[in-house]
Amino acid sequence: MARMHARRRGKSSSKPASRREKPDWINMSMEEIENIIVNLYKGGLHPSQIGIRLRDQYGIPDVKLVTGKKIQQILEEAGYKQKIPEDLMFLMKKAVNLHAHLQVHKKDLSNRRGLQLVEAKIRRLIKYYKRKGKLPEDWKYSISTAKLMVE
Repeated sequence: MARMHARRRGKSSSKPASRREKPDWINMSMEEIENIIVNLYKGGLHPSQIGIRLRDQYGIPDVKLVTGKKIQQILEEAGYKQKIPEDLMFLMKKAVNLHAHLQVHKKDLSNRRGLQLVEAKIRRLIKYYKRKGKLPEDWKYSISTAKLMVE
């Protein structure tokens, strides 16, 4: 599939190998893995960082194969629900940084274009999350509210 804003294609064969059963080398139970996930989240890691930590340090390639649930579902069941989805928060952080850069360097047209592309992605994600019910219908994006949320 092609990239959204760059006129080039993505990596060939970039999908992970399809596996349907739990790998043999995993010795942990579902409860142990869920406790590790909750403790890592309490330690300040985002769900994507938790997945990387589980893969690299604990040898768990895919949480869903072992537990049958995604990391976000495990966190929600434990009572830790995020107000704003993680991907949207990271895009807003990027937009805030670009906006701050453009306040200093007003003639930087390539970064102005980059800010426009990032904000377009943010608006598309907001429409999607409103449709899915993860954001309230009256939620609006502006750079000033994004600055407050990111900091």
